[in-house]
Amino acid sequence: MNQPANILSEKTLTVGTGVSARPISVIERLAAPDAGADRPVLVWLGGYRSDMSGTKAIEMDALAAEHGIGAIRFDYSGHGVSGGDFAEGTISRWTEEALAVISASGARRVILIGSSMGGWIALRVIQEARRLRLGFTVAGLVLIAPAPDFTSELIEPSLTEAERRSLEERGFFEEPSDYSPEPNIFTRALIEDGRENRVLTGLIETGCPVHILQGMKDPDVPHTHALKLMEFLPLDDVVLTLVRDGDHRLSRPEDIARMKAAILSMI
Repeated sequence: MNQPANILSEKTLTVGTGVSARPISVIERLAAPDAGADRPVLVWLGGYRSDMSGTKAIEMDALAAEHGIGAIRFDYSGHGVSGGDFAEGTISRWTEEALAVISASGARRVILIGSSMGGWIALRVIQEARRLRLGFTVAGLVLIAPAPDFTSELIEPSLTEAERRSLEERGFFEEPSDYSPEPNIFTRALIEDGRENRVLTGLIETGCPVHILQGMKDPDVPHTHALKLMEFLPLDDVVLTLVRDGDHRLSRPEDIARMKAAILSMI
């Protein structure tokens, strides 16, 4: 598709006030002039400790460039090149940042692409945008190995006594990461806030089509979690693609092709 080149804009958005203020780095691809006002903007919502320079985020942006539509990538506070302390991060805090970034862009219709924890953030963005009557609507959801409620569903049930003691005494615990030489850090604040942001508690009405991509060899988010999520989405048009040999990242060329196809089906 030969579209006029759309422009990349890099900016920093301050979210929060006082001691809670943190600078959020945003890269926005403006839609081509002839793209049409009704074309939705793609929004990348990354996973825990990931950033907007990851393979899937870059490929989403490339898809937007190819089709002349808008796209937004950003780093949560404590992630990537954004400011703020990672240890202060919570689902509430990162959802607030996502809402602020989308609102500041002026986008009227968006497609949310949420990876891992970003799938949870995406669902909370829909709920909060509706509650706050914000000026944008969600036209579609593409969820990649979504991890809604992962703190209460996946972490808390498997805590060891040593980890529980560390949470109580130190306010956090660490575990080795398969994706970084630095350990994963999970704070008491994240876990407690996670309980307040649970979405797998009743019917979830997104009001838009949903496509879930889930690897069946995912060591972090079992594919049964995606099946459970579907049970809470009976009111929506939901497609679930199970990738038999897929891992958590789903970043292989064939996985990227599936992600792009899911996005294109919603544009």
